[in-house]
Parts: sequence; C-alpha cells; structure tokens
Amino acid sequence: MNEMPDRLAEIETKLAFAEDLIDTLNQTVARQQTQIDSLQAQLRVVYQQMQAITPEDARSPREELPPHY
Repeated sequence: MNEMPDRLAEIETKLAFAEDLIDTLNQTVARQQTQIDSLQAQLRVVYQQMQAITPEDARSPREELPPHY
C-alpha cells in the first residue's frame, strides 16, 4: 500500500505542471491577441490611406526611373 501515496504525489506533480503550462499558454494567447488587435488597427490605417489615394497621386512604375539613371 506504499504505492498509493507515491502515485498520488506523481499525479499532484503532473497536475501542478499542467496548471503552470495552462497559465503560460493563457498569457501567450492574451499577448498574441493584443498583437493581432494592434496589427488590425495598423492595417485599417493603411487601407484608409490607400483608399484616399486618387488616381492622379498614383504613378505607374514606368514613370519612375531607377536610381542609377
């Protein structure tokens, strides 16, 4: 019957590691969501800037000379 406390201790240890892993993953997901929100906001700004460009503002690549010319 000495086996039961050992098994219980092993299960408690595994549970503690699992809880720590879940906490770490939660923090990672929360940080990534913050980054996603920030990137979406930046993308909206870029999209709005692109929409604001009039055809006169846009140049054809043929109109621009490479720096060595």
